[in-house]
Amino acid sequence: MRFSTLSLIPPLLLLFTGCGKPSESEPASPSTSSKEAMNRLANATSPYLQQHKTNPVDWYPWGEEAFAAAREQNKPIFLSVGYSTCHWCHVMARESFSNPDTAAIMNEHFINIKVDREERPDVDQVYMTYVQATTGSGGWPMSVWLTPELKPFFGGTYFPPRDAYGRPGFPSILEQIAEAWENDATGIREASQQAITQLRRLSEAGHGGDLPEAELAREALQTFRQRFDAQFGGFGDAPKFPTPSVHDFLQLKARRTDPPLADEALVMSINTLRAVSRGGIHDHVGGGFHRYAVDREWRIPHYEKMLYDQAQLVTAFLGAYRLTDEDEFARTARDTLAYVLRDMTHPNGGFYSAEDADSLATPDAPHKTEGAFYIWTADEIDEILGDRAPRFKEVFGIKPDGNAPPGTDPHGELAGTNTLYLQSEADPEFAPDLARLREVRNKRPHPHLDDKVLSGWNGLMISAFAIASRDLDDPAYLRAAEAAAQFLFARLYDQERGVLLRSYRDGPAGIDGFASDYAYVIEGLLNLYEAGFDIRWLQWADRLQNKMDALFLDTTHGGYFDTTGEDPSVLLRQKDGFDGAEPSPNSTAALNLVRLADMLDQPERREQAAKLFQAFSENLKRLPTSAPKMLVALDAYYAKPRQVVIAGKPNADDTRAMLRLANQNAAPYQVVLLADGGPGQTFLSEHSEFFRALSPMENRATLFLCEDFVCQLPVNDLEKAKELLAGRFSNGAQ
Repeated sequence: MRFSTLSLIPPLLLLFTGCGKPSESEPASPSTSSKEAMNRLANATSPYLQQHKTNPVDWYPWGEEAFAAAREQNKPIFLSVGYSTCHWCHVMARESFSNPDTAAIMNEHFINIKVDREERPDVDQVYMTYVQATTGSGGWPMSVWLTPELKPFFGGTYFPPRDAYGRPGFPSILEQIAEAWENDATGIREASQQAITQLRRLSEAGHGGDLPEAELAREALQTFRQRFDAQFGGFGDAPKFPTPSVHDFLQLKARRTDPPLADEALVMSINTLRAVSRGGIHDHVGGGFHRYAVDREWRIPHYEKMLYDQAQLVTAFLGAYRLTDEDEFARTARDTLAYVLRDMTHPNGGFYSAEDADSLATPDAPHKTEGAFYIWTADEIDEILGDRAPRFKEVFGIKPDGNAPPGTDPHGELAGTNTLYLQSEADPEFAPDLARLREVRNKRPHPHLDDKVLSGWNGLMISAFAIASRDLDDPAYLRAAEAAAQFLFARLYDQERGVLLRSYRDGPAGIDGFASDYAYVIEGLLNLYEAGFDIRWLQWADRLQNKMDALFLDTTHGGYFDTTGEDPSVLLRQKDGFDGAEPSPNSTAALNLVRLADMLDQPERREQAAKLFQAFSENLKRLPTSAPKMLVALDAYYAKPRQVVIAGKPNADDTRAMLRLANQNAAPYQVVLLADGGPGQTFLSEHSEFFRALSPMENRATLFLCEDFVCQLPVNDLEKAKELLAGRFSNGAQ
């Protein structure tokens, strides 16, 4: 089949791509010897680009050298975007980018660019918007063809290596695009300009409107009810994602809505989290969570592990624990935090990005396969556990011929093997068995670890450890959160310019942070302050919010752009308001603004939040379930500012006891502040005169319960403080 110019570039209509793999992480390319020829990626900091440094493809990193070559040679650009733990990226690398014949076509006709989407989410977002608009779906690897002016004219995701079933393989597509460019480069350029123009209009449309009403949350809740899988938990059919932002919203509604909707919200959240915790998506042997389940019952995972999932799921499980006091949720949170500390923590305190889905089944295997590190045969379980095996196999779903249902393993990589999932709640009696399996598993070839440290994802993980230190009263978690924050301050913060950096791996990658980095780090610092009351974290959060405003705030229409707009190679300046695998920077920023307003008596920040909500008003009204965390922020905006202030000596026993009590009786949107008689109180007093006069009564830690810094009579007795908190914050249903 030949492509005409029009079939290559139907602006914003469905394209024929023959792809559409899910956005999954992908394993490293086959190992290579140091004697192999290196391409231009050899000096890249990105683990993903490093995986492709010995491809026969003449790869360029994203940058002016590649752009100039495309202009000078009048060649189109082939842009390949992925990340180092992406499964289908590895498949395409093995099938196509490692193939000398395919590489020869690429090198002759195109300037080939590799981008790590985790280092450059700005580049990824522009072209993912194009691919989704023109194909109806997206994912990684993302494959996009651009003019030398960086404007897209054809794209998709994974392309197979050969023609099959009437669809062209990757080499055929390359040759046909090259021919189309040779015959009508002018027409392609014109159509690509039209595509960018339409994408720019789309990105600018729909911003602005009235302040959304709180009633939108009720509409979203009704939609989640319709999509809820009452039998197995989760929303919709397979594949199933744990969607932490949805749990933030549902748990809020469980606390802030009257029955029966409150009860339904609670059931949807805790039943889903139970299913996630007991399912195969949970690594029962080593801790933590895989990316998603390919089946409706949560039993067969896609095996990659992402830091942002660990962080947000810990927060979700802790929220369920606060609502139910069920120890299963606390155990799952601890299990996940233990995994992160053991396997994903830099020696100096930062957190690594991800672990691959794929690994070698044996050291001499020809290539990596999905789940090889995690799966078991029934015979292996028998051999390792002996007499304990029959009961273990019964409880963990182990079957003689494997437990992957038909249709969940299209490539046969799991054939005859088992993932572990619980048939009921975890039983501590199996802890020794799981420890023995972990000992055996650790002798297998390990999945690739993406050991770059991303500032934004670390912000999410700092939040998780900080909240865990409060909810589980564990100072070790506070120390982990503080170590990560110190790592960011020392290595991913340019103090001279006052800006965050995006990525660190053996040194900063030289990429400034994006709006999401600021939003997530600010959120982490606010949670860290409320966990340990070290004022430097609140001070830094305040400075970062000011810098985020300077770099990303849309002062005309409200809300935050994802980028600064200063990089001419990034063709679209977009505002992200969609809460997906990660919460949107605007949802997170909205909640940060409300919290900072309530902590530092900054009413102008509430006004800023209001303009943000107005910017996304039409989107929220059209599809409120697309932004559940923004609905949480909107609810916080409508709530009265509430402060619990404790005057006492830092780290004194009575102060810590009063703080624990405040945390145990926390209401939604309650902020907790410490008047320490020292630098913390001095900083708070600079923002509000209210703090200057606060001091302990009778030299005992004293609690002040306030609304908008207007307080009830202070108490310095724990029982009276408990009664005061319980009476004031009993439910607050809306």
